Amino acid sequence: MSSKFWFPSLPVSEVVDAFTGWGYSVSPEQVARPTSDFVLGVYSACLEQLTGITLETLQEPIEQALATTDNPDMYSQALAHNLLLYHIQRLAHAAKIEDFSAKDLYFPEPDRTRAVFSAFINFIKFTEQSEAFINRLRNQSTAIIKERQAVLEETADLEQRMTEFKIKRAEDEPKCEALRQENAALMEQVISYKDKQMGFLQDVESLKQEKAALVAEKEKVVSEMAAATENINRTRSRIVQSPERIKRNITTMGHTAIEEKRTVAANEAKTRDLQTKIAALLNIEKDVRSCVEQLQVIEREMRTLDAAQKELGDLKDTLDRKKGERAELIMRRERVHKQFSNAQEKLERAQRHAEDKRLASQQTLERLQREYEEMSVERRDNDRQVEELRAEADEIERQMAEHMKTSQAELNELLAEYWKLRHETEVYMETLANKLGMQVRST
Repeated sequence: MSSKFWFPSLPVSEVVDAFTGWGYSVSPEQVARPTSDFVLGVYSACLEQLTGITLETLQEPIEQALATTDNPDMYSQALAHNLLLYHIQRLAHAAKIEDFSAKDLYFPEPDRTRAVFSAFINFIKFTEQSEAFINRLRNQSTAIIKERQAVLEETADLEQRMTEFKIKRAEDEPKCEALRQENAALMEQVISYKDKQMGFLQDVESLKQEKAALVAEKEKVVSEMAAATENINRTRSRIVQSPERIKRNITTMGHTAIEEKRTVAANEAKTRDLQTKIAALLNIEKDVRSCVEQLQVIEREMRTLDAAQKELGDLKDTLDRKKGERAELIMRRERVHKQFSNAQEKLERAQRHAEDKRLASQQTLERLQREYEEMSVERRDNDRQVEELRAEADEIERQMAEHMKTSQAELNELLAEYWKLRHETEVYMETLANKLGMQVRST
């Protein structure tokens, strides 16, 4: 296998034991001489062991994909095998087998198949050892599901608010259009009012200057009249009274007084006219101020409208983002549900397997207990027999020792008798030889 990762190639017996422990029955002959159907079943079992994906779970997406084709019967089996091969390749990728292909399914080789089995077994055992990590992932998945539910509720609330806002905006659109037109008209009117105000302000300034000049002239005339009256009184006290001259002076002074009265009346009329114009200018200024305030209110409303439109854009962006997150969360929820169902199936299989093992262990334990009790009874009998045999052996050894002792004594006596008899025989032979004149050699 062209991979920078290396897995120990397990012997056939360990491969068979591993798959048997997971509830999938295989034989050493099948592992030694694999066939296409056999490796497909084993790989499917490994895929189901880890992810819970089977041909039945793939049936719904297969039907959805075939619904768009003209002849679904022609492609159904090929599509099912291709999808299964895709998921098995994903599992092989996770197990660090980068070059897994359809050849490993349909034309399996014994050595490579055993190497792939070893990698899958190693990966599955690793996942079983990482149960705490998987439980943490499940807890995180539960938290994500709750968060997704909250996001869905928030999204529904935002969509409802958006719908209400759109309805309200559609209802307020004619009013907004009328307000825009009214605002444009008011702006034009305010601009014309400002132009008029500038003219009125200039007229007011000129009138104020004219009024100040007239007031100064009036004060000057009043002072001059007071001075003239004082001069008249002083002169009148010094001059001789002349009726004609007095009449002429009175007539002149009367004309002068009339002229002064006319001038004062004209000035008062101008003053009243100026006051009227000032009051009108004050009213205009109030109107202009109210228009400015209305313009400020309109500007505030426009800023509020712009802020609302900006908020609407932000809400649209948030809604799009939430929709994307919702789609992602839906996919994650589906994956988590599949993983959860697979984990439940694995747990049920493990529980069944553990229950079977427990029952088998219980039966084995009971059988061993019975055998142990029988062996205990036999052992006690054997111990008793051993004690008896040991006593008999001790007695036999004692008797043997006594017999050996007796036999040794008898043997010693026999030897002494033998040597004595032999000596007597030799003496007899020598005596007989001497008598017969024969030469006998002693041995």
